[in-house]
Amino acid sequence: MSRWAAILAGGGGTRFWPLSTPTKPKQLLPLAGTQPLLVQAVERVSELVSPERVLIITGSALRSTITDLVPPVPADNVLVEPRAASTGPALTWATWVASARDPSATVLSLHADWFVPNAQAFRASSTHAMEIAERHDVLVTVGIEPTRPDIGYGYIELGDEIDNDAFAVTRFVEKPDAAGATALIDRGALWNSGLFAWTATRFFTETTAVAPEIAPHVTLLEQGDVEGFFTNVTPIAIDFSHFERSARVSCVPGRFAWDDIGTWNALARAREGDAHGNVLVGDVLAHDA
Repeated sequence: MSRWAAILAGGGGTRFWPLSTPTKPKQLLPLAGTQPLLVQAVERVSELVSPERVLIITGSALRSTITDLVPPVPADNVLVEPRAASTGPALTWATWVASARDPSATVLSLHADWFVPNAQAFRASSTHAMEIAERHDVLVTVGIEPTRPDIGYGYIELGDEIDNDAFAVTRFVEKPDAAGATALIDRGALWNSGLFAWTATRFFTETTAVAPEIAPHVTLLEQGDVEGFFTNVTPIAIDFSHFERSARVSCVPGRFAWDDIGTWNALARAREGDAHGNVLVGDVLAHDA
């Protein structure tokens, strides 16, 4: 059984304008260190999977830049979406590519725009998630212990423990209000990080069972018609198309610090500030700031 990584790197990063542009969105910027976020993501999984098994899903405008940024990853592994259709279709395509090359593939799915200061701890949790996906034949989501009642994240309520540090999922709650987020945290809910694992076999079984927006069009991928697949699918996030509908979902708590670099405020958590809390990068003069 071989292990693959699918890195979602197609977002426009519009919330970081004017630093971020359509041809250089946030995942290509060094927002959480000296290297672009995508480079950090590839390096983070480098000890888990070989570069030949890293797939990067992105848009046509970014392909050449990404190929230059991460030369260890083969150019054929940079998958260019004919149109943006959210994460459900994108990860279906990536999983199909992995399974076409190796029918026994296990896929770890992650985003390119995260801040993860401890790569070793990330790899340990990711390995555990893939092991649970293989051993229990389930879709696995990695939940993060919340550090604040953030209304921009989804939450996971856990059920019974099914294995060592792996749990059934009672329900997902998407972006509650502040009071709801606080109540969820008080009950032990975790953030839904968007770090997932599955075997290709289980993924496509669940696609057929619960994802009507995607399932009828998988045959187009089998025929090599990627453009037709993206033309016909209904855009939908993987959280909704698979995880919230499937009865075969488990959660592994992620034992690592994690943050989604989604807004300017996130930089204050990813970078050290000065005595006044200002995050300064480069040649900057701050006066009464």
